[in-house]
Amino acid sequence: MCACAALAPQGPAPLSIAVPAGWSASDAAGARAGGGDSAALTAWWQRFEDPQLSSLVSRAVQANASVNGAQAALRQAQALRDVAAAALWPALGSSASAQYGTAGGHSTGNNFHAGLNANWVPDVFGANRGARDAGDAAVLASAASLGDVQVQIAAEVALDYILLRSAQARLIIARDNLASQRETLQITHWRQQAGLVTALETEQARAAAEQTSAGLPALQTSIDQMGHALAVLTGQPPAALTLQLAVARPVPRAGDDLALDIPAETLRQRADVRGAEYQVAAALARVGQAEAQRWPSFAIGGSLGLSALTLGALTNSASVVSTLLASVSLPVFDGGAARAQVQAQQAALDQARQVYNGAVLVALKDVEDALVALRGDRLRLASLRSASDAAANAALLARQRYSSGLVDFQTVLETQRTQLSTQDNVASAGADVSADHVRLYKALGGGWKPNP
Repeated sequence: MCACAALAPQGPAPLSIAVPAGWSASDAAGARAGGGDSAALTAWWQRFEDPQLSSLVSRAVQANASVNGAQAALRQAQALRDVAAAALWPALGSSASAQYGTAGGHSTGNNFHAGLNANWVPDVFGANRGARDAGDAAVLASAASLGDVQVQIAAEVALDYILLRSAQARLIIARDNLASQRETLQITHWRQQAGLVTALETEQARAAAEQTSAGLPALQTSIDQMGHALAVLTGQPPAALTLQLAVARPVPRAGDDLALDIPAETLRQRADVRGAEYQVAAALARVGQAEAQRWPSFAIGGSLGLSALTLGALTNSASVVSTLLASVSLPVFDGGAARAQVQAQQAALDQARQVYNGAVLVALKDVEDALVALRGDRLRLASLRSASDAAANAALLARQRYSSGLVDFQTVLETQRTQLSTQDNVASAGADVSADHVRLYKALGGGWKPNP
């Protein structure tokens, strides 16, 4: 790439993707471009200044089943890398044996043997080094995959937590409006008894109150389900966090002082992009390994031991036996298997490059989408707050005038519905802004600590 060439390993067909110099929507979303703090992105949830959220995320990235599985995969990749690296060194073994034989019911004698044997295959053309390099890249790719899982889990915990707090806020709003509607119902009932209104207004007031009441169980169900999801994400039984999350708290808000890195730097800190980069390096090493296997291979081996008919004779110098062997193996005809293996690894390299290209494009899209969503939801929230203030004033005035008989009951019903709707929308929009921040941090590669 032009602005990000260091992302691609040096290969026969370098990657080429046009990376923009900056983010198109950064200023509109209230974020500054350039000079991003990678340390702040590593634990971005702390920017919400909600201790409970920080505690849940910290537990999830340690105890979540998917994270533990990715850690096991990393350990497996490290062990396989060590296996490949061990092939570069000589192998040394030892053996001991005792033999007793008979023929026709008569003893044929004993034979005792003890010795050491060694074998070394010099890596003249780099086949073993290619396997080791592929293992190294696979370890780095597995570490990046672990980071990507941590990023996904941290974002999912934060989003579920925001949804839970949003549902709690909406439940409080609905209950407050229900109390107001029931008070209006009581006033309407009194006015009916005084002959000032008919049963129609009373039934309308009752219908409005019951309709609001019907929405409460759905909100409570959403709260309970989000609590269950958070418990499972943190490696606990579904009901483990019920008491801990029962007390309603405000929806966490992130500050607007985020400084964005340039796109090329963002790609370097994205776990999925980094992992795809290492997969390209691993595929490139396997191509070299396949090429080296088409050339001769050499081996040096030998043994040093003691062999005698009796145990006592093993200490004699005459019992010492030794061998030294050097060999060369050259493929003559294999029906094109070795060449086909090189072509297969080259095709795998091309696939890895395309996966990397796709990961880069998706990363750029994720950030741009998050910035655009953040900008739009901020504007929407500002308008909804103004509408909510106006709706609250209108509902208060309508109730006062209805009590004095200056407006009809239909006006009261309409203003109360508008008040409930706008307040609920404000709570939802505020949660959307917080969720947009989470998605932006995730898109920027926050939630893990990349290797330098």
